[in-house]
Amino acid sequence: MMDVETAGASSSSSSSSSSGGGGASSLSSAAVVPPPAAEEASASAEDSLYAADEAKLDALRTAKPWVHDPKYMKKVRIGPSAAMKMLQHTYSGVERGIKAGGKPIEVMGLLFGRPNTEEENAFVVTDAFPLPIEGFETRVIADDMDVQNYMISLQETLEELYGLKERFMGWYHSHPFDVNEQWSHCYLSNTDLSTQLAWQRSEDPHGNPWLAIVVDPLRSLAKNHPEFAAFRAYPPEYAPPANETPDGKLVDEESKRVEQWGACWNRYYKLDVEYFMSTQAKAVIGILSKQVSGPRFSYRSVPPPFFFLSPLPSSLLRESANA
Repeated sequence: MMDVETAGASSSSSSSSSSGGGGASSLSSAAVVPPPAAEEASASAEDSLYAADEAKLDALRTAKPWVHDPKYMKKVRIGPSAAMKMLQHTYSGVERGIKAGGKPIEVMGLLFGRPNTEEENAFVVTDAFPLPIEGFETRVIADDMDVQNYMISLQETLEELYGLKERFMGWYHSHPFDVNEQWSHCYLSNTDLSTQLAWQRSEDPHGNPWLAIVVDPLRSLAKNHPEFAAFRAYPPEYAPPANETPDGKLVDEESKRVEQWGACWNRYYKLDVEYFMSTQAKAVIGILSKQVSGPRFSYRSVPPPFFFLSPLPSSLLRESANA
């Protein structure tokens, strides 16, 4: 992050060079400090994710390339509002379940966003909306009339209030099972896969590619890093390469494939997840990093959600592991 001190160092370096300093010093400085133009270009690219070119978006929704290519979508860009709301919602499910004397509660919600018009094969997730549904692993949520009515009502309200071109374009849910040191519990169960496939069949042909995000709240809190994974289901007629797991790796042992990715490991694939934040939000984080006591932090080294989330009390985390 280019803060006041870094900018000052860059300015001093430029002065030395112009006043007769050695060329090596100038080259060294240029190698360490990104040029302002590069910084501005990066900031502009992230700011552009908060708005969409309507003509390009309409053309992309009409073309529907994800219908013809089962693995067309490859990346998800998640904004800070969506990331924080997903984490806080799944965190609350853990807390409520443990405090009630039981196990952490699985929760779910809807994702709001669009396919990215400036970057092929990518989703942009700008917001998330919790649903009043818990413990749903035994039923396919896409068929739930309460969920469908809620989606329609909320979508109409958002369009009426803000005139947004974005839509509900996915769902998230939690897998708060335990803290696995080897890998997270972010995968699709048989029920999850049925839900995702039903939604894809309903939404994809209408210009709205559908996304699934699974959150592992216990591992997120234990590791102090968001454990999100994004997935899309393969259509039934598609045959992926033999022994290829959702992350694209070839794993020969069936037991290892099932242990990490579930019984339907060959019927869905994983997308890359990245975070973005506006220039204004980064400026606020930069100010806070200088005013808050303790270790300094950077929006580049720490994913956006964990700037604002307080950690789960260690006693509650221990209880959840033993639940």
